[in-house]
Amino acid sequence: MAVLLSVQGLTKAYGVRPLFTELTFDLSANERVGLIGPNGAGKSTLLKILAGTEELDSGTRSLRRATKMGFVAQDDVFPQGLSVQDIIRARLDGESLEDHEKETRISKVLTRTGFDDFDKPAHLLSGGWRKRLGIAREMALEPDLLLLDEPTNHLDIPGIVWLQKLLRASPFGYLVATHDRAFLRGVADEILEINRVYPGGFYRAPGNYDQFLEHREIFLDGQARMQESVANQVRRETEWLGRKAAARTCKATSRIDEAAKRRGELKELQYRTADSGSAGLDFVGTGRQTRKLMNAIGIAKSFPGRDLFSGIDIQLSPGTKLGLLGPNGSGKSVLLKVLSGEHKPDVGTVTEAEGLRKVIFEQGRTALNHNVTLRKALCPNGDMVAYRDRQIHVVAWAKQFLFKVEQLDVLVGALSGGEQARLRMAQMMQQPADLLFLDEPTNDLDIPALEVLEDTLSDFTGALVIVSHDRELLDRICTEVIGLDGRGGSAMYATVQQWLNVFEKAAAKEQKLSSKNTGNTTVNSSVKSAPSNAKRKKLSFAEQQEYDQMEAKVMVAEEKIIVLHEEVEKSATAGHLILTNACNALEKAQKEIEMLYNRWQELEQKLDGKS
Repeated sequence: MAVLLSVQGLTKAYGVRPLFTELTFDLSANERVGLIGPNGAGKSTLLKILAGTEELDSGTRSLRRATKMGFVAQDDVFPQGLSVQDIIRARLDGESLEDHEKETRISKVLTRTGFDDFDKPAHLLSGGWRKRLGIAREMALEPDLLLLDEPTNHLDIPGIVWLQKLLRASPFGYLVATHDRAFLRGVADEILEINRVYPGGFYRAPGNYDQFLEHREIFLDGQARMQESVANQVRRETEWLGRKAAARTCKATSRIDEAAKRRGELKELQYRTADSGSAGLDFVGTGRQTRKLMNAIGIAKSFPGRDLFSGIDIQLSPGTKLGLLGPNGSGKSVLLKVLSGEHKPDVGTVTEAEGLRKVIFEQGRTALNHNVTLRKALCPNGDMVAYRDRQIHVVAWAKQFLFKVEQLDVLVGALSGGEQARLRMAQMMQQPADLLFLDEPTNDLDIPALEVLEDTLSDFTGALVIVSHDRELLDRICTEVIGLDGRGGSAMYATVQQWLNVFEKAAAKEQKLSSKNTGNTTVNSSVKSAPSNAKRKKLSFAEQQEYDQMEAKVMVAEEKIIVLHEEVEKSATAGHLILTNACNALEKAQKEIEMLYNRWQELEQKLDGKS
């Protein structure tokens, strides 16, 4: 196969130590490579260097002449004021195409990526549809090589499966960075891991992800044995050189130089393997054996204009691990909040065992205070953390979650998404629980952290309810799953794949029916179009106007929070004042959306005659 992109001796550093040194590899036509690595290893930086949007410190990057390369960045940024088709048209401006050829390609790629309204303004798209548009924009180039940085971000499980099939059916090669193991297994025929534990900072092996794990284990075992051997040699040489001066004079100069070389080799091995472990996650159960921790009977919930779910019965006992599935917007998080007591059901009852102890991981980690230091967030009072009937110093506690000592005085708002997730779990671990509620806990976690989370949730003795797009984690830990269809229906399933099969079959049937419909109104839009006249009569004119605009306001507020989260991430190195302002803006936006949801629910209750 022809080599399309080549890097030789690529080195990139931030601070004293490089992310990777002397990185050398090729990407050839039709190669399908998965890029993995722990958070902070440099995956996004590497992709930007390969795409030509970031400079390398040393080495060379060579792109074969006439090769078309696309790059789907982690952040989907589009010019303001443009429609979906305008975004694609602008990307094709530099291509040698006739106008009718451009329009044909625009229509083709947007249809292939699931769009039916080409004139919809890009800024009104949800996170998942923005990701689809970012992918469509690069696919419109008909690239020979496509680079993708965390393309499953904001996609629901059906969307991830859609992307998996799309990439597999595409004629181009690609390098895709992801933490989604099921997705990785589905799209990659070769794995490249960026990690300082390897010489040069990377390791590449042919085969799928499972085969890569076998290759990696063999390599790391060999490296561990080498480190032990070198350490023994250094110890012996150090003992010899520590003897009396007469003995040292007998020592050949070459042997002394060799000892120094070995010490340097050991130091490098120790650096590479230092802090390469995983976070020490271990949620504490209370050991309570009550048969029914929680019992929900006939619960239902709707938002203005549409039903989310109804008629759901759930019994949670010790050992129950319930997964909640559904497309974006189907009501998974709402169902979790109804069970946790944050929201009340419109119909039905939720009964808790007396003295039930609940611990909640909120989507977006909204319980975190961004304006306090990591030290204060980990240990609000003093320097000792109480965990499992023992006291642990805050420094040791921080290290258990892979935080460095120098990070203790950093503001929580300056931490990365993965670091904030680990911090929130560290807080939760201090609270023994009968029942865990986890809303998207896998967001921003790297594969090592995901594997540890998976293990600790499997071992948790209480009950848990989890919302996640990570198919592998759900399949491994869940004893049962409830699938929401996005149209108010729900059912119990044994596995994620069983629900997905049913969902895809229903979606295909709906699409077939929709294609026969000559009108432009979709089923969903007709559902949303208007509440019943009986409801409308219970609102004043001003309230009715507010009610009709509420869904659009919530969507805009949610998009604003996504943007502000990105601003906080970008401000981490921009100075204390800029970072503080970004954190304050995010906190204000989170309060505003909470007020919107409360007002929405208040109006809905008034419509139903409940207030």
